[in-house]
Amino acid sequence: MSVLANSSILVTGGTGSFGKAFIRHALDHLDPRRIAILSRDELKQSEMKKDFPDDRLRWFIGDIRDPERLKRAFHGVEYVVHAAALKQVDTAEYNPFEYVKTNVLGSQNVIEACLDAGVRKVVALSTDKASSPINLYGATKLTADKLFVGANNYSNAEGADFSVVRYGNVMGSRGSVIPLFRQLAAEGKPLPITDTRMTRFWITLPQAVQFVVDSFDRMNGGELFVPRIPSMRILDLVEAVAPGSPTYEVGIRPGEKLHEEMISADDSYRTVRQSDRYVVKPTVKEWWFTEPEGEPVPPGFSYRSDTNDLWLTPDDLRAMIAES
Repeated sequence: MSVLANSSILVTGGTGSFGKAFIRHALDHLDPRRIAILSRDELKQSEMKKDFPDDRLRWFIGDIRDPERLKRAFHGVEYVVHAAALKQVDTAEYNPFEYVKTNVLGSQNVIEACLDAGVRKVVALSTDKASSPINLYGATKLTADKLFVGANNYSNAEGADFSVVRYGNVMGSRGSVIPLFRQLAAEGKPLPITDTRMTRFWITLPQAVQFVVDSFDRMNGGELFVPRIPSMRILDLVEAVAPGSPTYEVGIRPGEKLHEEMISADDSYRTVRQSDRYVVKPTVKEWWFTEPEGEPVPPGFSYRSDTNDLWLTPDDLRAMIAES
């Protein structure tokens, strides 16, 4: 039984793609006493209430930039999933400090609220763009990762445990190219491809949710969990979604990588491999850290989408899309 069963949970950014999928899973499988949804968008909350007519849900309009609002929302909460973030790479470059205020300062506000409210465990969601970041969005998420890992220094032996989950592109999440590809193919138009060599990690929303739930059960605090998931080639995705459709290259967008990375070579010396995941240990291991089980990865190992040992074929992609 998960530690989340029969508990009080709060999800920041709870009206987003992940938040909705997590809440559905929790209601169906974890029998929570209460789930608090914190988000800024009253329209999304209003629409979501229609899809989730459950009296165990509590709805808080609020922004993680507002520490006073967090104090009220976090009252009585035992477990926190931190999914709230600004995420658009190009928008971050034009509005850099807005991303700092939400992804960095807002994350610290969440940490402070968790410590003050006596929360037991916190899992913060990261991104592959936080590893060796080349854009501001990735830099803010790397900083947030460090904040959550470092927050364990402020918990006593019986205080909150903080860990981070980092994964790649989520099939079916907001901003997915799949609906666009399908629409253009139906209209008989060519599909825009950034670069035919591009590769990406790939995970479904249900897989991402289950990985987070499992991480709550396995965490001791301070770990950065990275799932062992397959990669896909962009042209294989085209073949899976719109077979035979013509394509044209538009070039890599500013701040975008040809291949994504979730663990850098510099982090290899503190990374162990488990059956379903990698665990990256803190840069500085303090008294509170418990060594995870697992096999150390080779020195210089990096977990990249182009050198991954797991790959999706077009048929695999079709099956995953059908199930998502």
